[in-house]
Amino acid sequence: MNVVLWIAQSLLAGLFLIAGLTKATQSREGLAARMPWVEDFSDGQVRIIGIIEALAGIGLVLPALTGILPILTPIAAAGLVITMIGAIAVHLRRKEYPGIAFNVVLLLLAAFVAWGRFGPYSF
Repeated sequence: MNVVLWIAQSLLAGLFLIAGLTKATQSREGLAARMPWVEDFSDGQVRIIGIIEALAGIGLVLPALTGILPILTPIAAAGLVITMIGAIAVHLRRKEYPGIAFNVVLLLLAAFVAWGRFGPYSF
């Protein structure tokens, strides 16, 4: 199970690091073609969402790999669960149903990591 958790953590970390850095570094107008939801948020809000996602991506693997504050790994996963709940709410409001399905998958993966790393497979 530890290997499965590491795979889930690594997959989530890669996805959120790339997505977060994209949102944090590109203009809202540049993102709007691929992510229409950004129209509902200011430039600063989109950048903050990106920074949160990138930090969570780092937090999913770095503390566990280094052994420095490994409790941050399940906390990062729990934070992503909350982030995905917010993303689902935005996509529901905008009636962007394909986005909801993807966010639900990410939410379930993050919840799995949080459960495993807070519980029976903690560091």
